[in-house]
Amino acid sequence: MHNDLAGENESGRLEAIKSYDILDSLPEQEYDDITRLASEICQTPISLISLLDDTRQWFKSNRGLQVRETPIEYAFCSHAISNPNEIFIVPDSRKDPRFSENPLVTGEPYVIFYAGVPLVDRNGFPLGSLCVIDNDTKELTEEQLLALRVLARHVVNLLEMRKSNKALNTVKCLLERHNEELILSTKQLRPSFISVADDLRNVKDQLLLYQKSRNEALLEELISNIDSLQIRVEHASNAAC
Repeated sequence: MHNDLAGENESGRLEAIKSYDILDSLPEQEYDDITRLASEICQTPISLISLLDDTRQWFKSNRGLQVRETPIEYAFCSHAISNPNEIFIVPDSRKDPRFSENPLVTGEPYVIFYAGVPLVDRNGFPLGSLCVIDNDTKELTEEQLLALRVLARHVVNLLEMRKSNKALNTVKCLLERHNEELILSTKQLRPSFISVADDLRNVKDQLLLYQKSRNEALLEELISNIDSLQIRVEHASNAAC
């Protein structure tokens, strides 16, 4: 079966889907709730959140279907994402030459009716679809189609939140690592500060002894400068603790 994934944008789309780090992740209740609602609203036995890479369609949520993925050449979703702004509807796949010989139509799960809303990220890349499937012909109302669009937007929001949380965790780890390195550096520098402070105290003591026989005014100025430097060194030492 021919699929519609081709062209210059496909490499960008594949990079986009990888950036979410979601393929082969464990099931999550938030996504399963969406497929449950989609099936109940559209009255279909199957509802899927389908994401496509270059070889397969993988299901983040697969209500009414046992498998977690299928080969991309059998994917209705690959047709759905070819027009990201429209709902892709197949009223009866047995009468559609694109799907009539598809193993998913001629055998389990007998996909006869299909309606899929593309999942389009903020950069305009279609990542997959939220779809409902029936093993009989069907027609959805405008209200049902609108509800599918709303649920699809919610899926995209969940994906974007996942991506943002991943980025925040990365930044947090970097900050923690840099903080640990800073603490280690200051601990290593602290003995040097202490050594300098001790040397300054020794020099000051020598000068105090020498002050009795030399120009007291000049020595007082020098001692004052040393006092000031000593204070700065001690402050630096304390900051390194």
